[in-house]
Amino acid sequence: MLAVVETVRQEDNRDKGEWSEQDGWREEAPRSTELRQRAEQEFGLILAFVDDAASARGYEVTEKELIGRTFRLARLLIALFLCLASERTVVPERLTKGRAKYRRQPAKPRLLGTFFGKVRYWRAYLHQTNGRGGGYFPLDLRLGLTADGFSIGVLSRVVRLATKMSFAVATQVMASFLRWAPSTKSVEHAVLGMGRYTTEWFEQAEAPENDGEVLVIQIDGKATPTATEGELKKRRGKRRANPLRRSARHRGRQTRARRKRKKRRKKGDKSKNGRQTTVLVMYTLRPDVIDGEAVLLGPINRRIYASYAPKRHAFAIARREADKRGFTEDSGRLIQIVTDGDEDYARYVQEFFPTAIHTLDIIHVIERLWTAGGCLFREGSPELEAWVEMQKDALYAGRINDILYDLGYEHALMKEGPKRTRLEKTANYLEKRTHMMNYDELIERDLELSSGAVEGAVRFVVSQRFDEGGMRWIRERAEPLLQLRCIEINGDWEAFTAFVHAKVTAEQERTSRAKRLLSRSSKPLPCWGVT
Repeated sequence: MLAVVETVRQEDNRDKGEWSEQDGWREEAPRSTELRQRAEQEFGLILAFVDDAASARGYEVTEKELIGRTFRLARLLIALFLCLASERTVVPERLTKGRAKYRRQPAKPRLLGTFFGKVRYWRAYLHQTNGRGGGYFPLDLRLGLTADGFSIGVLSRVVRLATKMSFAVATQVMASFLRWAPSTKSVEHAVLGMGRYTTEWFEQAEAPENDGEVLVIQIDGKATPTATEGELKKRRGKRRANPLRRSARHRGRQTRARRKRKKRRKKGDKSKNGRQTTVLVMYTLRPDVIDGEAVLLGPINRRIYASYAPKRHAFAIARREADKRGFTEDSGRLIQIVTDGDEDYARYVQEFFPTAIHTLDIIHVIERLWTAGGCLFREGSPELEAWVEMQKDALYAGRINDILYDLGYEHALMKEGPKRTRLEKTANYLEKRTHMMNYDELIERDLELSSGAVEGAVRFVVSQRFDEGGMRWIRERAEPLLQLRCIEINGDWEAFTAFVHAKVTAEQERTSRAKRLLSRSSKPLPCWGVT
């Protein structure tokens, strides 16, 4: 029999929902003829309700009632489908698979979480009579149902919501539309379970079609708040019993009274305890001619990848994806890499992309020029703005040596002090990266000057989901959510869900065992390209 889920109860009971047994179907499996008759009756009731509502009810009341009735009919149809599939699945009394021997057992009931609510159905069980025991349900394996109690469509939708909002809000949003939802804990386990397949997905994903002729790679980082060992200890510790059962505000007072007074944080101390993610954006540009001028059109086939793994991992991924797209080292095709001047990035660019054009984001250079100008002129003065504009003209014209000469000249005239030290650091920063600042040539070839694409990806992919107030992440448990978010943003979610379902189904068929997609534990951080 089906489970009729109309409301969402407390957190602990949300996976189960509310369900009722009807017509004595609780202890024995219904026949398909009974379910078909029931569905036909329900459809007739819906038609009668619509006919009656047209003259006696308003639209809002009618729509609300119709949603519940339609979902109830859909659950009946799902129950009918499962019943027909069960009746048409031939399960022998005895079965031998290799060395394993099985014996058929009476049909067992199960509640399945579907898009329309919980549905109760029955299926025969084959029990292994030798070896390690156990068994499997032939119907579940044939239909590709996992041991989690949810359909893959439900898990896919709630995990997709979780890539955009907190787990608790994802359950609330899903319940507002479907009138039920998996619990917050189930959503977290679903994220960890589906996240186990992200590495394999990115590895096997095919190169996009109709690519451009120039490959652009942009890389940047972003730190997210990470839980400290002290915070984890508090979170995992056993909570003290409160015999008085006071309200939450009184429990908070007791907690503050028990612990020692906090020390005042020193200036510069950070409470964020940030751990860096590395964000990779790749796209191509296509040559064209507009009004007689050669230009590069794009971005084409933009793809985003992010990870908590070391920086070298991101460059190894970029190298693999570039090879997929046909930009191998011996292809002779143009690759441009834009970074913020990080010395680690420069080292990995030389290692993985020795022939690529490595460009320093011009916005970072301009910010350095403002810093240098602040050492020479008063903040906000017209002289400062005029000086920076003059240096920017030289920057775009490719006269980097002129800028360095001016900075060196001003440095020589200044007295010892903080401003002279700051000006010297700025000049040294630019001098080390002059080979990455050929902006006049880049403008002539219509290539990229800044890393705006990856800056936007950092804000959208990382900041909006992982850097909100009160958040504290464990890197290994945040990694799957981060990569799932990238898959969703890349527009590959449906393909990824089909990939995961195919992998789970194949594993179940190979082992003749129901597999759980949900997982309580997280996998280690990716190690591709990490030495």
